[in-house]
Parts: sequence; C-alpha cells; structure tokens
Amino acid sequence: MQSWIRSGGSGSRICTSVVLMVATLLSWSPPLTGDHNSAIATGSLNENSIIISDIRQVSQPRWIEIDLSEQRLRAWEGKKLVYSYRISGGKRSTPTPIGRFRINSKYRTHRMRGRGYNIPDVPYAMYFYRGYAIHGAYWHNRFGTPVSHGCVNLPVKQARRLYNWTKTGTLVVVRR
Repeated sequence: MQSWIRSGGSGSRICTSVVLMVATLLSWSPPLTGDHNSAIATGSLNENSIIISDIRQVSQPRWIEIDLSEQRLRAWEGKKLVYSYRISGGKRSTPTPIGRFRINSKYRTHRMRGRGYNIPDVPYAMYFYRGYAIHGAYWHNRFGTPVSHGCVNLPVKQARRLYNWTKTGTLVVVRR
C-alpha cells in the first residue's frame, strides 16, 4: 500500500477520502431497467467526446418450447436457440397439456406418484402445470417417442442442463 495512504496524519485521511470518493464516482453506472431489449454502451472520453467501444445486448428472456408432434424441446434466449433435445411426452391415453405455462416450482429430486406409477428420486423436476413437469427420466431410453403419463421426459444429463438454465417463472409453451 502506498505510504501516503498509510500515514497517520490528518492530511492523509483527507487524501484517502478524496481518492475513495473519486473511485466510487468513476465506477458508478446507472441501474438497468426492466427493458430486456435495452443496450449497454461502454466507452472512453476523448477530448470532450465519448467514443463508444462496445455495445452489447442485455440478455433476452428465456423460454421453453415443447413441440409434441416432433417430440422435441427447444430452449430459447429471445430468438437465439440455446438447447434442442428429444423428449418423451405423454401417451395418447395420458397426454401432455397444451398451452402457455410458467415453471412454478423446481426440485433437484422429487418422488412422483400417480395412477400406475410411483417413481422415487425423479431428477431435475420443473413443474409447469398442476402435476405436470419437465424432468429427467432414468427408467427408460425411448426419447423421441411419447411414453410418459403426461410429463415431459428428458435424458438426465440434458434435464440437469435445462434445470440449471431455467428459473421459476420461465415461460413454457407446449404445442401439438
């Protein structure tokens, strides 16, 4: 540490205070608004004018699209495709609900019970409507084929990635 900061005189305390205030003012940036389409510009001062050196988009809202006719889940950040996975949706007798939903709860593991099944430790469960969830399935490997009781099954590794990518409130759009 510099000696002018460490010395005990009253002049050094004033100097230290001034340095801290200037550093705080220079590092301040305006708060981000809720507008997901706003851009952030960074730059430098050059003879009373600002040179913009970097313009980047603030991240777009994340959402999940489930296409049951293709048995495919796509995860989007705005219009950018982030993940695309084969799934197993609901069988004809136990269909996956169609519509727009939001992830309302997430569980690292969860026991799932229903008529004809009782599965312990279902990994990476993300509930989006009543008892329907997107989750990992360790008990089958028939992805691309509708075999579930209405949930959206993924291979466990893919379910983990999606679970870590989403948060409660993420939009889920399910279509035929």
